[in-house]
Amino acid sequence: MLKPSLMTAAAVFLLGSVAARATDIGSVIDVPCPFGDCKAGVSLSYLGEYDIPTGFMENGVEVGGLSGIDFDPSTGHYISISDDRSEKAPARFYDLDIDVSAAGLKGVTVLDHVTLKDKNGQPFAIRTVDSESIRIGKDGIYWSSEGDGKALLPPFVRVANRDGSFVRELPLPAGFAPTADKSTGIRDNLAFEDLTFLSGGDLLVGMESALYQDGPMTTLTNGALARLIRYDAATGEQKAQYVYPVSPIPQAAAKPGGWSDFGMSEILALDDRHVLSIERGYAQDVGNSVVINMFDLEGATDISNIPSLAKTDQRIVPVRKTQVMDLRALGLAPDNIEGVSFGKAKDGTDVLIFVADNNFNPTQKTQFFAFKVIHRPQ
Repeated sequence: MLKPSLMTAAAVFLLGSVAARATDIGSVIDVPCPFGDCKAGVSLSYLGEYDIPTGFMENGVEVGGLSGIDFDPSTGHYISISDDRSEKAPARFYDLDIDVSAAGLKGVTVLDHVTLKDKNGQPFAIRTVDSESIRIGKDGIYWSSEGDGKALLPPFVRVANRDGSFVRELPLPAGFAPTADKSTGIRDNLAFEDLTFLSGGDLLVGMESALYQDGPMTTLTNGALARLIRYDAATGEQKAQYVYPVSPIPQAAAKPGGWSDFGMSEILALDDRHVLSIERGYAQDVGNSVVINMFDLEGATDISNIPSLAKTDQRIVPVRKTQVMDLRALGLAPDNIEGVSFGKAKDGTDVLIFVADNNFNPTQKTQFFAFKVIHRPQ
């Protein structure tokens, strides 16, 4: 177990306030009426940060690349998936004990890891998978792979047993498989980053950015159109697709020509229509930007029969989106935040946990943020 890093500053943050900072334990982030709908209000209070440095080992396996996290009510622990492409160790997820209560986030213990298996019951070979998100469903553990656009490996969503063994795979809709000429399909490393179960049981799967046929990636002046797939989780049947508008890159690189990006890295359902999303990116020699939004599926156009968003003249209504919080604007220093989950602390506190993917980079860290959930849509 490692020492926590708790940042200091002050105040209550209300949506639209630019001067507030929320890095004192107990500071409140309040969004009372998103979209003008006070029934969808969210109120959180900050519980702290905890960091695991790159290079930390668990049973001889390096801990890192944590790209998704979910709470397991049967154990009180969390499972967190690594996006290691079986290069440092076979593709896997970790069992975590997070020591958090209304008093704050005190620590994270890595208890164990479970190796994910392919359809033949074997660990995934090197660079045959890029696992990104993980959720506990009624019939197993649901997890996603971005595939590999360069190697023409399609993305997927699969269901695994607790021991990591293969159960089944959800059908991939038309237009998502990568193509050699890049005319359609996923862009490399910008595919199935996001999974969440809506309260009614449907599974929502989100793209990090746009498919080739749906238009360009984000820039400093323009956003991108990412697809959301809605599945009947029990049958695997696709029920709908929606457009999620990814915001433009919020921060330019420090020097002209420097690298910057922005995309949707995870989603988390609040009820059957309201969903939190993480949009995060990096600007070279500046740092990470992490924005938490809420979006609403109600009234959004089903685009499952529209092959190309860039070439259609059909009227399309995307999901509605509004900002909940900007972690940098709160005074935090977020790393590459890619996972989020609700959870229950041992003292009964409802919590919201974020985790960062350190990319196995010594200049980054496996970072956790915790917030107490004061109020949320149910």
